[in-house]
Amino acid sequence: MPRKYKIAVLPGDGIGREVIPAALRVLLAAEEKVSGFQLEPIEYECGGEYYLKTGREWSEEAETFTKEKADAVLLGAVGAIGPDGEQVRLPDRNLAGYNIVLGLRFQLDLYANVRPIKLYEGVPTPLAEKTHKDIDMVIIRENTEGLYTPARGRLEKGGETELAVDLRVITKKGARRVAKFAFERSVARRQGAPVDGVMRVTCVDKSNLLAGCQLFRETYDEVAQDFPQVERDYAYVDAWTQWCLRKPEYYDLLVTPNEFGDIITDLGASIQGGLGMAPAGNIGEGKGVFEPVHGSAPKHAGQNKANPIAAILAGAMMLDWLGATRKDKNLSKAGDLVTQSVADVLREGKTRTYDICMGDWKGITPSSTETVATAIADRIRKASL
Repeated sequence: MPRKYKIAVLPGDGIGREVIPAALRVLLAAEEKVSGFQLEPIEYECGGEYYLKTGREWSEEAETFTKEKADAVLLGAVGAIGPDGEQVRLPDRNLAGYNIVLGLRFQLDLYANVRPIKLYEGVPTPLAEKTHKDIDMVIIRENTEGLYTPARGRLEKGGETELAVDLRVITKKGARRVAKFAFERSVARRQGAPVDGVMRVTCVDKSNLLAGCQLFRETYDEVAQDFPQVERDYAYVDAWTQWCLRKPEYYDLLVTPNEFGDIITDLGASIQGGLGMAPAGNIGEGKGVFEPVHGSAPKHAGQNKANPIAAILAGAMMLDWLGATRKDKNLSKAGDLVTQSVADVLREGKTRTYDICMGDWKGITPSSTETVATAIADRIRKASL
């Protein structure tokens, strides 16, 4: 009997409703090809559009299933535009959907945000003279502390805001577990940095100025002692932004506090071909939420033009993670097959969405969301195992 895995599918808003079904179609093709496991996707509405209809960000059933019963979560994007042309917000002024995206991270203790920064062959990058051989790193971002800790407030006098405070929290526990995660990931990858093959974990912080970063780096050094086979490396976050552009091939794994990771991973997305190429995983102990990192992009919604590859690669990450944590080689095999099929379609250069029809590929007629997903699913079905 095949092992069964319950997947909470949350397409959310905007283009999430297009790219998540496309990703799911690819995952089910991989399930059929590899066999030995069975995905049980259960889809729920959620986000800003659902909030407009119901006054809730998601149903109680969706929340219970996602938090308590699902083996993994595939999340689209949240964020909707209301009838007044403004973003749909909660009474506390957060975007409707905030308590799903950020709430899951805190409530499920998804302490490691994993962002592969990989340039696939056949994808344009803005970096002159860099190719797919130069850009292949993973940024591990602490995901539950830092500046995004929900410790903030505003002081109002006479109806005007006079003061706003956001409290940045760095704990030794939080720094230790995310550093350990990064070192373990480097060892598991085994490939090292593109330039020299050295397994290297770079600590990206602002420890020349901030006390929290000093604790983060000190803890990183303590953890590094348990991984003598991995080279230590350091960078201040402002300096790293220019080093990343000048020599991305130097980097293997990076670990960084929450808010810095949020910023530098978008820089990473730009050099890997844009947000449409950027997947992410939010990982804790036995829990994982996987998503494309782009937003809901309401102005592009409903046009069947959004790039589904970030969502498809997020699905591959989900299969890889489930395979590793559940010790199921069939899932890992399926994850590898999805990733390889994406790479094959991109390398051929004929089927791609508008956002990567540039540079050497500017003469290609853009493909639709559905066409790209179909091409990848077909490649899976034709693959030799």
